[in-house]
Amino acid sequence: MQEQLGIIDKKWDSSTTSVHINSLLESIQNASQQVPASVAHFLSLLERKILSSKKINVSMCQNITEVIIHYLLNTNSKAVQEESAAAVLLAIEVHSPKVVISNFWDQMNLQNLPQPALLRTLGKLILYQGMAPYIGATWSYVLPILRKAQTEEERLGLCNVISGLAINARNHILGNDDDKSMDITQEMLSFKACLTLRVLFNRWPLKIKGKVTEETLSILGNLFFLISPPKLKSQLCWLIRRLLALNKAGVKPFYIIQCLSQLLEAVDASGSGGKNLASKLDDIVVLLSSQVTWKVSNSDSLQNHKIALKSFHIMTRLFHQEMVKLFLKSMDGSDKSNVTLALKIFRDVFQEVPQNTELKNEVMQTIIHLIQEDSKTIRLPLLQFIEKLGTYNYFTLEKGDVVIDHLIKLSELGSTSDEETRELSINILHLVSLPRLITLLCQPIRPMAFVPLCKIATDIALKAQALGQPPYLSSYHLKPTEYPSPQMLFINLLLSSLRPYKLKEFGMSSLWLLYALHPINSLHPVINFKLGQVWTKEIPNMIQILEKHTEENFIPKEWEKRLLVFSSNSLLAIHDDYWLKDFIETVFTKIQNTSWLQQEKEKSFLYKLIGYTLKGSNDHNFVLLMLFDILKSPQEEELERKGIGSAISIVATNHLKTVLIVLEDHSKILTDKDASPVLNLKKELQQDEWIKNCNTIYIIYSRIFQEIKSDMGPHADSILSLIIYNYENCIIEKDKELTLNYLNSVVMLTNNLANMNLPDFQFSFKIKMVYFMMELVKQEPTIFISNPIRQKAMMIIANFRKLKPPLQVEEKKELLKVCFKYIVALPPLEVMQKDLSPKESQTTENLFRDTLQALRKMLEGLVMEMPNWIQNYLEFLDTWLNSQKDHERERALWCGVRILSFTARKHNFYVDIEFPQLGQLVKLLAILCQDHVDNISFLASQAVYSLYCIMLHKKKLDQEKKGIWEELPNKEGVYSACVFHNDTSEIAKAFAEYFTPKQVTNLVMTAMEGLIDSRAKISLASGQLMNSAMEERGKDVLKVDQIVDGIYDRLRSQLEPATRRETLQAMCSLAGNNAHNVMTLLLKRPLPWERINMELWRVFGTRRKTTINVLQLLISILEERHPKQGFKEMSFRPVAVTCALCEMLSGTTCKLALLELYPRLLLAVLNHVYWVIEQNVPQNMVVYRREDMSGTKSKAFDPVSCALEAVKIMLTAAEYYGVVSYTDQYRGWDLLSSPKYYYMGVIELTSPCSISQSPSRMPCLLALPAPSNSWTPLSHPSGLVRNCDPSILHRVMREVKPLLYSMEDRQKIMARACFVQLLWHQSVAQTLGENFLSHLSKWIREPNLIMKEIGLRGISNLALHPGQERDQVRISATSALSHMLHQVYKFRPGPKTRNALYSFLVPLLISIQDNNIEVAKVCGKALIEWAIGIGWTSLRQTFQTTIITDHVKILEEACKCLVSTNQSQLVGKLLFQSFGFLKSPRPFIRAAAITFIGQTVMKLNMNEIYEEDVEQLLNALQELNNDPEESIQGLVSITIKKMETASYVKTNTRLHLRQNLKVPVFGVKKRLFKNIKSKEEGKKKGISKLSKLRHWKMVSLWRSSEDNTRQNEPSRTNHQLFPRRILPQKYLLNAQDLDKSVHQVQKELKIS
Repeated sequence: MQEQLGIIDKKWDSSTTSVHINSLLESIQNASQQVPASVAHFLSLLERKILSSKKINVSMCQNITEVIIHYLLNTNSKAVQEESAAAVLLAIEVHSPKVVISNFWDQMNLQNLPQPALLRTLGKLILYQGMAPYIGATWSYVLPILRKAQTEEERLGLCNVISGLAINARNHILGNDDDKSMDITQEMLSFKACLTLRVLFNRWPLKIKGKVTEETLSILGNLFFLISPPKLKSQLCWLIRRLLALNKAGVKPFYIIQCLSQLLEAVDASGSGGKNLASKLDDIVVLLSSQVTWKVSNSDSLQNHKIALKSFHIMTRLFHQEMVKLFLKSMDGSDKSNVTLALKIFRDVFQEVPQNTELKNEVMQTIIHLIQEDSKTIRLPLLQFIEKLGTYNYFTLEKGDVVIDHLIKLSELGSTSDEETRELSINILHLVSLPRLITLLCQPIRPMAFVPLCKIATDIALKAQALGQPPYLSSYHLKPTEYPSPQMLFINLLLSSLRPYKLKEFGMSSLWLLYALHPINSLHPVINFKLGQVWTKEIPNMIQILEKHTEENFIPKEWEKRLLVFSSNSLLAIHDDYWLKDFIETVFTKIQNTSWLQQEKEKSFLYKLIGYTLKGSNDHNFVLLMLFDILKSPQEEELERKGIGSAISIVATNHLKTVLIVLEDHSKILTDKDASPVLNLKKELQQDEWIKNCNTIYIIYSRIFQEIKSDMGPHADSILSLIIYNYENCIIEKDKELTLNYLNSVVMLTNNLANMNLPDFQFSFKIKMVYFMMELVKQEPTIFISNPIRQKAMMIIANFRKLKPPLQVEEKKELLKVCFKYIVALPPLEVMQKDLSPKESQTTENLFRDTLQALRKMLEGLVMEMPNWIQNYLEFLDTWLNSQKDHERERALWCGVRILSFTARKHNFYVDIEFPQLGQLVKLLAILCQDHVDNISFLASQAVYSLYCIMLHKKKLDQEKKGIWEELPNKEGVYSACVFHNDTSEIAKAFAEYFTPKQVTNLVMTAMEGLIDSRAKISLASGQLMNSAMEERGKDVLKVDQIVDGIYDRLRSQLEPATRRETLQAMCSLAGNNAHNVMTLLLKRPLPWERINMELWRVFGTRRKTTINVLQLLISILEERHPKQGFKEMSFRPVAVTCALCEMLSGTTCKLALLELYPRLLLAVLNHVYWVIEQNVPQNMVVYRREDMSGTKSKAFDPVSCALEAVKIMLTAAEYYGVVSYTDQYRGWDLLSSPKYYYMGVIELTSPCSISQSPSRMPCLLALPAPSNSWTPLSHPSGLVRNCDPSILHRVMREVKPLLYSMEDRQKIMARACFVQLLWHQSVAQTLGENFLSHLSKWIREPNLIMKEIGLRGISNLALHPGQERDQVRISATSALSHMLHQVYKFRPGPKTRNALYSFLVPLLISIQDNNIEVAKVCGKALIEWAIGIGWTSLRQTFQTTIITDHVKILEEACKCLVSTNQSQLVGKLLFQSFGFLKSPRPFIRAAAITFIGQTVMKLNMNEIYEEDVEQLLNALQELNNDPEESIQGLVSITIKKMETASYVKTNTRLHLRQNLKVPVFGVKKRLFKNIKSKEEGKKKGISKLSKLRHWKMVSLWRSSEDNTRQNEPSRTNHQLFPRRILPQKYLLNAQDLDKSVHQVQKELKIS
């Protein structure tokens, strides 16, 4: 099929002959064999071929028509094929319409009723313009078959034919088809149309709904136009009835409404409606109204709506009166839906109604009725209708204002109407004329409507300007009774702009309207030019300002001033006095019509506007007259008087002299008894009128001062004189009310006067005014307060603070005296409120409070006037501050607080604020801080804090003046009123740095007087204040003697415990800062002291600063040189010092202070002990008494015991309890108290160890290794050297050194004894840069035996410590030993001494083997002296002849000599002594000890020795088999082998020695070590002092040979033994004493 269609298309494109048409016809004839789509395609191709052909012959047309008609008759074609066939026939009809229509007739005649398809095709063909000649014939043929149509399809086909006939005929009649003429006349055509109409309604079933009915109704409209008007009008009734019936039958309204509309349109074409139609109007309106909708929901309702409105238009044109009545009737109905429809329809057809006065009145009446009902249901349609009325100038009618008001109400901002209603109302208001809108804006309207109206008027004005029309006031201003004047409009818009953010756009809309209306009077050429320039420039700037700001950040005062300047510039541009006069009159009219209650700001603005208006005028006469008129204007309200004052003060800025002349003349008239208008009134009204007039004058003056701030000096002085003159020359009776009103006005005036810039002008009437105010205050009672006259008078005086001349001293005194007397001295508030009602009581309270506030301001004013007089102001309050009445004291203090707090807040005082009596002031306030009245104490603390802030600021200013830019700490945050309130001592601390010496002395003296106050709090506060002042500034206190005596006297009285403590502490602080003065006074008091004196000394030890200062002074006294005298001639001042020390150091808080001065104090006290011993004071002399713990018994002390007690207490205070215990245990105090053994007492006191720790008499000196740690605390008692911290020892050493060579023996002995004991401590002995040995070497060569002994002790202590000078120490020690041995020989020692001397042999023999030749030399000399002393002559010769370096020979000879003595126990003792040296850390000492043992053993007969002794020797050597030094190991091995290979030892014995280290027992045996005891056994039995001495002398010599390797060998055990003390030299070197027993020595030394 597709291929066939393609071939046909190809043929079609290639040929245009009739053969192709025939082929297509053939295909159509065979339609039954084709698919429907192909047939439709063939028909379409055929149509295109026919239309593209320029001409087709008749035969071809005939053939084509026949085929197509045949196809339509014999084929059940679809709509598509039917349309295509009809299109082909229409194409043929173009070429030959007659052929087509003829064939149709022929086909139709063959049957009674044509096919529906043929009828539909005919209906389309008949519409062709060329078918006009066949209309009549066709209609004639169709009429008969109308009655025959039965089926719906047949009837629909006939409807198409009739529709085509009617449309073609109508078009032809209307002139749309002039080229052809119809084959029927119009009369016949009307007949046939009428007949057709009858057939359709009578023969067809049109009473039911269906397609036939709808299609029939659709074609009737064209038939109506063909029927003649008379005929049609005669048929209207039944037609309308039938249509109404169809509506009830349920036929779609569209078809009925459309038919009815066409019917009405046909009737309207005749120009009249007729009675038949008029009779059916109601029915038609009802039918049509049902199709008019308010809101169209779909396309069908839209069509119905449009057709129905069209019908209403036609009916309204035909029957406008009837229709208007129907509309108005519906609008007056209660059914709101009908009212809505009526408004909608009436608005739509309103243009069809002829407008006349009667109609307008009826319509307005109905509209007003609907407005009054104000139904929301009809609000929008009513507005739409009103909008329509506006286009016909209904708003200009008499009742148009009602409609406009309604529109304004609906257009208001924030109205309850919806946005659509509001916008519509605004749009309608655009129809109101501009003059009318301006009139409305100038009338009182609701604020919510103002902005919309302004915008509307602005839009209208701008559109008028765009169209070139003149602005509103170009002509309307000539009708001031009908329209607002330009002045009124300008004023109203300015007032509206005054609150720019009212409803957000109040100001902006007003300014825009003003801008749109400029120039304000276009008929005036000058105004037109200048005013237009001002407004064009300034109004946009003001609008821009409003746009940039919001209500939150907007400043109303600045905006008001800008508006006033704008108005002033506008009035200057107008430059017309007549216009200005009318403007002022208009302003006054506006003022009178403005309510103060609601529009206070607007009314004040209007007064200012008057001022700016007159200010711009250059006509002084005009200004003068207007000013008099203003003063004559109503002044009933206070705000009116203020407004007049504002207006005239503004005028004064440009016409000052004129204003002052007017006011002066007005005042003179007022006070003139003959001309004053006040006296013309009734007497009861005179005072009120006088007050109002005077008040107006004062307000004007006040505002003038406010506006003109400079160049007013002479005028201001004249005004002051005039004010006084007015009161003094008052023509009516003066009473309290008049005085108060006068004072109120003067307060306001002087306040503004004070703010003027008149720094140098001298007001001649100031002093007079001040005294005048004082007189008014004096007239008030002093027992109650009932009016604010005091308050007002002081406020006026306070206002004068900035005006010169300042009040003089006497004037200020008088002023403050009066004010304080009449305010501070009033009775208590409770007394003044007695017998008053609650309301009166509250009034009195408020009045008194306000009066106090006025007093405060006056005081502040005086401070501002003369800041350097603050001290004087406070002094004037002294009488009341010290009053016994609480309320007076409280009020006076309140005034003082206000003065000080105000001064503290004002940091801009650049004058010196001095407080000459600062001390007394601080004391007074501090005491008041403890007042029993809580509020007084609180106020006092506030006053103190404010005073402190003033002083702090003053200090800062002083530093700035001196150029010191120190960053002061924020001390204001450290202190507060609360701090001062709770702690009086903090007050003195805060002010301490600000007191001068005189002030702090006054503070202390006055506070001292308060110590004996009967009130405990005051007494305590005085003590605290004095104590803190002494602590902070005690060094600056003057009159120390008086203060000390005063405190001493008051301590004798019965003070409260807390007060007594504070007083003692104050004395302590005073002593710490003035130690010399205070100590001098206290030390002069006779001994023994009374309890108060001792109490004072005790308290001096409670504060570190005081303790240090006092101790330094006391030490200096002790250090003074006091010659040896008898007790009768001696000075008791040092004794008093020791008494003071006993009390001062007895406490537990002085340790730290004591330790700072401990070395110096220790030496001073020890020196004093020696001195007081030398005085030989009787023991019964009592200089000090000390109570026991219970306080019931006291112990008496003489000067010596007191000095020793001072030493004890000093040690106890430093917590050296072990030293005290040690000294007690070993009778150190007894030694110290003895001139003979004093140095021994010092040595005992400073001894580094106790007797229990003293070394035993060991035969071997080198057996005592040096301690690995030189500072090892012990639990048992010992001297100072062990108990003190090394830092203390170094400080003692520094104090001792200057005294080593003192001229006084007691100082020298004490210093050297301490010095040698300090050397025991390693840290002291190894002090860098110190040559201790040189001192010691000198001392041992001095002739004084005590010094020799001290020197030797020092050398022994120094030898304890390894160091760079070890060898030198050994050399010095050995030399000292040599010297001692030489002395021993002189005295021929006894057996015990000789026995003790043996212990020196082993150390010397070992030491001589030292590599240091110098050490060896001194050891050789010592050995010679030893041999001489012991009596070994042969050995002496050996030592003298043998070379010192040949130590092997020396050792061999010494051992040989030793063994030859046949003293086995001596040999064993020395061997045992050598065992200790085997443990020495120095290798050469161990080697020397091994050599000594080997040489000695080799010379012994081992068979005679007990095996235990041999075993002990071998064991001692065997321990060195693992020595770290290989040479030592070899030497041990050789020594043991020599012992094994001895000729007298058997082989089995040698084997046994190797294995078990035991020697067999055979022969007669000797005991080597039988009598050698251990250290513990030696301690138990006791060791002789001399043996201890010998050991102490030499042990250090050999110990010093041990180097630091000791510390690197922790495996070796070190035994630390310390020498303790030596005996007096006479016992050591006297020949008789050398042989005494130890018991005798101990007894003689009294040592247990």
